[in-house]
Amino acid sequence: MGGLPPMTPPTSLSEVRSRIDALDGELVRLLAERQGLVRAAAAFKSDERAVRAPDRVERVVAGVRERAGAEGLRPEIAEAVWRAMIAAFIEYELNEHRTG
Repeated sequence: MGGLPPMTPPTSLSEVRSRIDALDGELVRLLAERQGLVRAAAAFKSDERAVRAPDRVERVVAGVRERAGAEGLRPEIAEAVWRAMIAAFIEYELNEHRTG
């Protein structure tokens, strides 16, 4: 599994919410980093098909489902999140690609 130590169980709803807020902050930071990479990728792609890259999307989703199961995350949740995220980033990348 992951290299993190086991999490101690929260003792209140307030603590659960605080931990979720902290995770959300980290997720936003990571998504911003991913966005920068997506923007960089747009420069290497020649057309909309290269941006959409359906085969790549399916490989990414399959890999995420596999890693999710290993980490204790339900694969169908991981897939739904990644498909939504990928769709949003494809739209972002298409816009970057069109505007140069």
